[in-house]
Amino acid sequence: MTLPEAKIADVPLPPEAIPSLKESPQRWWLMALLVIGMIFCYAHRGALSVAAPFMIKELELSPASMGVLLSAFFWLYCFMQVPAGLLVDRFGVRRAYALGFAFWSLASAATGLAQGLLALIFLRMLLGAGQAVAFPASARAVANWFWDRERGTVTGSYLAGVRLGAALVGGVGAFFLAAYGWKLFFLVIGIVPLLWVIPWWSFLGKWEKAPAKATPAARKTSSTSGPSLIKSLALLKHRSVFGIFLGFFAYDYAWFVYLNWLPGYLALERHFSPTEMAVYSSVPYVVMSVIILISGFLSDWLIRRGWAETRVRKAFIVAGLAVACLIVPAGLVENKITAVWLMTISLCGLGISSPNTWTLTQAVCSKNIVGTVSGIQNFGGNLGGIIAPALTGYIAHTTKSFALALSITGAVLVVGILSYLLLISQKVEAQPGGGAS
Repeated sequence: MTLPEAKIADVPLPPEAIPSLKESPQRWWLMALLVIGMIFCYAHRGALSVAAPFMIKELELSPASMGVLLSAFFWLYCFMQVPAGLLVDRFGVRRAYALGFAFWSLASAATGLAQGLLALIFLRMLLGAGQAVAFPASARAVANWFWDRERGTVTGSYLAGVRLGAALVGGVGAFFLAAYGWKLFFLVIGIVPLLWVIPWWSFLGKWEKAPAKATPAARKTSSTSGPSLIKSLALLKHRSVFGIFLGFFAYDYAWFVYLNWLPGYLALERHFSPTEMAVYSSVPYVVMSVIILISGFLSDWLIRRGWAETRVRKAFIVAGLAVACLIVPAGLVENKITAVWLMTISLCGLGISSPNTWTLTQAVCSKNIVGTVSGIQNFGGNLGGIIAPALTGYIAHTTKSFALALSITGAVLVVGILSYLLLISQKVEAQPGGGAS
């Protein structure tokens, strides 16, 4: 007697039975998307610096006008950090990053159509506003879909993408600009990277689902899942959040001194030739990129072996900032090659700290406010980015030397060390009504 064939109903699995991205090896595709996204982000950000000589000549801009245009990026970028983090926490990584990426790419493309300085400044500000979402979204993605022991590796990888993006636009952009001009340059680099949005939207569409319609009681509960804008700023009253803010201010202060003034320092203070300046102002960043990857991997390795994550992240940050203080003797020694070596080691110190500054935020904050606190962190960093280049240039102009400016940078780094050591000790948990405890 033949038994009838059993048929299994095609019933969809309940949500709890579907493995999360955190448990799937496909999360490494997400890491690749984060790295590529950050490469494009910094290629867009650095494009104006590469195009500046061509634009100054064609548009008859003065160096002072170009300086204003270069700085316009930070005018909105800095103050959009907290709102951008809030958007990530409220609307999800997928939507927030995709919309921000598309917005800033179109602003970059429109730069090729701009007529006059005011239009260029306006588009540069829009570029900054759009890119404000990049770091909060990346930090929230790491918190959502990677294990604690993997955070340093993933964060270090997309931070290495930052340096690669700047190097890529600098290397390829110069040849393109010489052949086709700055207008087509901005159009191409603005439109082509929009292709990134397609795999990003498709991939996370499978893993980050929009919440279903909820009952009134559930809506009331969900309304407390993330703080409002005013309550987001109130998070600064929490000791650990203020420590993150102040510590990253110190980190980025030093970083933007290097990013904006290293070539000028080598040429004006140390009298390097243009060829020497090109080598000695680029090689330290390559070394720093390698150190960032090693730091992220090594910190994760220690955590996998059972070390407490917060303690490991803080140790790497403090050690790195201490090494970065070598910027002080670099400004005082007489031998110019010794100065370059000290600055290279100092940048490597920032590289040791770099991935752990972001993963520490993820470690001490509850998941539903990681984007918001990351925005606060980057807000503090970019305040340092606004102050550091201007103050360094003013001191160098007034004293006819960079020595005092570099010593002040060292003092700021000490403040950062103390902030990470003494202020960040408590877990930041979201509370009903948007506060933290």
